Amino acid sequence: QRQNKLEGEVKMKEGLAHVQVFEGAGKPMRAAEWELPQDLGESEVLVKLQMATICGSDLHTVEGKRQEPTPAVLGHEGVGLVLRTGKGRAGLEPGDMVTWCVADTCGTCPPCTTFKLPQKCDALFKYGHTSVSDGSGLNGCYASHILLRRGTHIVRVPPSLPVGVVAPANCALATMVNAVDRLPEDCVSVVVQGGGLLGLYGCALLRERGVTHIFCVEVSPARLALIPRFGGIPIDGRPERYPADREQIVQAAPRGVDAVIEVAGVSALVPEGVSLLRPGGCYGFVGMVHPDTHLRLTGEAIIRKCLCLWGVHNYAPRHLDDAVAFLERCHTRFPFAELVAPPIPLSQLEDGLRLAATRQWCRVSLMFE
Repeated sequence: QRQNKLEGEVKMKEGLAHVQVFEGAGKPMRAAEWELPQDLGESEVLVKLQMATICGSDLHTVEGKRQEPTPAVLGHEGVGLVLRTGKGRAGLEPGDMVTWCVADTCGTCPPCTTFKLPQKCDALFKYGHTSVSDGSGLNGCYASHILLRRGTHIVRVPPSLPVGVVAPANCALATMVNAVDRLPEDCVSVVVQGGGLLGLYGCALLRERGVTHIFCVEVSPARLALIPRFGGIPIDGRPERYPADREQIVQAAPRGVDAVIEVAGVSALVPEGVSLLRPGGCYGFVGMVHPDTHLRLTGEAIIRKCLCLWGVHNYAPRHLDDAVAFLERCHTRFPFAELVAPPIPLSQLEDGLRLAATRQWCRVSLMFE
């Protein structure tokens, strides 16, 4: 079925890639058609995108809060069908449904080897975050096609998984797999600060892991209602309601919780997170990937409680493997499909960006019509 669909799409598009080009904050997206590359380099893979989803980092870019080289094809969350592979890329066939790491890495530098942090590779290339002048230009997911480079880890998607469930996996879910993987094995109580896509993924991962008490703090009533469906206990973070809801955490963990994971991107939450931790607890920072994150925190607060603080930024290839395996096991247990809006045509990308900015959905999806 996938192969038939693939052949029809290739004939229909006549060897052209359709892209939406970002030329700067405040400027309209520009639709363009480019010739598809005919000769692939070693281990490169040409993919026909089936779905892309709009990540918050792209909203920051189009709003001017984050600077990226322009012109560019944005978008890094996606899933698609293999069209062709370059020499040396084993294990993939035309028609395979795949997802891929958001970063291309060299595999030989100290971050890739000694540090075990390939996402900090010396020669790092990130999809959706570079100029169209870099390589083929098919560098992002807001397009009909993307060209994956030789150092990009690619994961085959099981046929049982819907594209809408898989599309955000190579960013939000793989990042949360990385964060949860950092927690101590004997962790029984966790507070997740933020009930967006990262937080809901975190709740589901922690529930499958067997964590007893999973509290998720959120201020949106709609997202609070979703938290129990992903295995968490909702804690209303609105100032007038938080003190009463906080008692649930204190009663379940009177000495403090084992871990706190910040995914809200709000530095003002950190002092409260520290106060909730038990002595020897750990605090993971995941969401504060922007400059407006100065912390009101003393060294004494960390030292006296013997706390461990760590940051998580992106992930390694094994985390994407684990993310797809997790979805295969759990996509019928948790309602992941309900977190993604019905697809909007790629040609209406600006409408999709406006919808994403309302935060009505955890993710807004795009499909090439």
